[in-house]
Amino acid sequence: MPRIALLIALGLLAVYVWANYQPEAAGVVPPPWDKLAHSIGFAALAGLFVWGMGRRAWPWVLAGGLLFAGWDEWHQLALPGRSPDLGDWMADAVGTLAGIGLALAAGRKRM
Repeated sequence: MPRIALLIALGLLAVYVWANYQPEAAGVVPPPWDKLAHSIGFAALAGLFVWGMGRRAWPWVLAGGLLFAGWDEWHQLALPGRSPDLGDWMADAVGTLAGIGLALAAGRKRM
């Protein structure tokens, strides 16, 4: 099952990167719901990566999530109609932490 979680996480990450390179992606989810969407997306990614890579990988998943969130906002400078937003990065960070926490808690109950 962990391999499937890792494959799903990689697929979700690929779709996320592709979708965020589309200039028309701006405003698809209106405020304030966009922050919730950011948090849910990053929680899913982080949770799947922890599940797929194992409990001990959580620091790497945290670092990767925060760096990816920063890159995601930074690269929007080059896209027409898009702009970086610290609030989006913070929502991504909250989602990453929540996903890691949920995956670790779920893993503890399975033992």
